[in-house]
Amino acid sequence: MLNKPDLAKHVTNNVFFDTCVYHPSGINLLAEMIDTNSIRFGSEMVGAVRNIDPQTVSILTTQNAMSIGSIVDETQRSAIFEDNTRRVFLRLDAQLKRRGL
Repeated sequence: MLNKPDLAKHVTNNVFFDTCVYHPSGINLLAEMIDTNSIRFGSEMVGAVRNIDPQTVSILTTQNAMSIGSIVDETQRSAIFEDNTRRVFLRLDAQLKRRGL
């Protein structure tokens, strides 16, 4: 009625999902259900998560990065960990480009 684009397409281009999910099954589901162009790597602020996974002896947010990195291809991994953030934060992208990054 408002001449808006298809809801799924509109949301995909405007809503981002954070990888800060504390269980491997949850991160797998995220990668399965959501297009990787709508997922950005995120982590809690420093000190927000103090638990260590007893099985991997890693901080839980670190485990998320490793988990999603192992279930997507290199292009998708690059989108999640860098490209999508640069797309959202244009001034950050410009500063990094000026520095040759």
